[in-house]
Amino acid sequence: MKVLIVGGGGREHALAWKIAQSPRVEEVLCAPGNAGIASAARCIDIRAEQVEALVDFAVQEGIGLTVVGPEVPLTMGIVDAFEARGLRVFGPGREAARIEGSKVFAKDLMIKYGVPTASYATFDDAGAARRHIEESGAPVVVKADGLAAGKGVYVCRFGDEALDAVEEIMVRKAFGDAGSRVVVEELLEGEEASFIAFTDGERVVPMPSSQDHKQVFDGVRGPNTGGMGAYSPAPVVTDALRSQVMETIMIPTVRAMAAEGATLRGVLYAGLMIDDAGPRVLEFNCRFGDPETQPILVRMKSDLVPVLEAAAEGDLSGVEIEWDPRPAVCVVMASGGYPGKYGKGRPISGLDEAGAMEDVVVFHAGTARAGEDVVTAGGRVLGVTALGDTVGAAIEKAYQAVDAISWEDVHYRTDIGKKALKREAE
Repeated sequence: MKVLIVGGGGREHALAWKIAQSPRVEEVLCAPGNAGIASAARCIDIRAEQVEALVDFAVQEGIGLTVVGPEVPLTMGIVDAFEARGLRVFGPGREAARIEGSKVFAKDLMIKYGVPTASYATFDDAGAARRHIEESGAPVVVKADGLAAGKGVYVCRFGDEALDAVEEIMVRKAFGDAGSRVVVEELLEGEEASFIAFTDGERVVPMPSSQDHKQVFDGVRGPNTGGMGAYSPAPVVTDALRSQVMETIMIPTVRAMAAEGATLRGVLYAGLMIDDAGPRVLEFNCRFGDPETQPILVRMKSDLVPVLEAAAEGDLSGVEIEWDPRPAVCVVMASGGYPGKYGKGRPISGLDEAGAMEDVVVFHAGTARAGEDVVTAGGRVLGVTALGDTVGAAIEKAYQAVDAISWEDVHYRTDIGKKALKREAE
């Protein structure tokens, strides 16, 4: 069977790396891919948003399964387009993808069906949003309603910051039409975790817990990014909490989507805030996380392809997945200036040395080929991922590999996984 992966980031490299290991797979193709993905898949020069071109290509190439990585083509209806041509595809249809494509939709769904989340108000008028903030005060979180590549969330400790966030999103249109509406919600305190699961629209099969690091600088400082690193498992998600998340969040949400006529097949990703009151949902995504997918798939011992097929076909009954008990840590190496302006085309050295280290996989996110060189081509460039017998050992191994890699103006956080170390020591 030929498998097509849509996308070209670190998540897609991890998927290509894992899918290529399956005995069920004859060839992996990736559109558009990147310099690293090319080592595991045949890269096709079609962008993820070129839905019709991708459908035509899949028909011509005889693709047996398509796996959609990024959120944008999902919200555009790529799954509906593939299915209309009789093609098997892993991911939610356009209606179900609204759970990620519109924060207003997701919040309204949670309130209607009793899924725990923060209190909130929504606005399509900047003046009304400002008045609400002035009357209610801070701290609050201000979110663009639509897709903003992980950057449309502003944690505001003070009222002036919240007002500035409304100005940035709704008036200056930092995220275009994604900021036509905003959600202003209660600021939840606690520890964040990512809970990601496969779903066939009825059943939910969880993956191991993980934790992302959103802020660009050490110590949870700086603006939000698409993610500067991740580790799995997240010790904050105990066995008891895992059961609670399944019973109060994941299963009710899948059922709620079905009740709303928007059956969700593929992945349900809950970004959680965990405190003494239990887990509450910060946001939902409807695709694999990035960079959480990198450490999760490195820990997956089972063949991924039968799981993807079962979810796409609407029947995960009987699916069991074996996981490596060892923790994994992913450190994102980024271009200096990210998530703002950054340079491209910087030659990267040390990739072979790092990739040769035991239990280390270097996933490419924003890379390209320039002659004989692999060069930077994005904000997040690499996801250096390592397994270890302990969290500390995985962290040490990941940073040893990071130290072997360099390019002009490279940036990365040096504290990935430290929360897990603290939990492990308790």
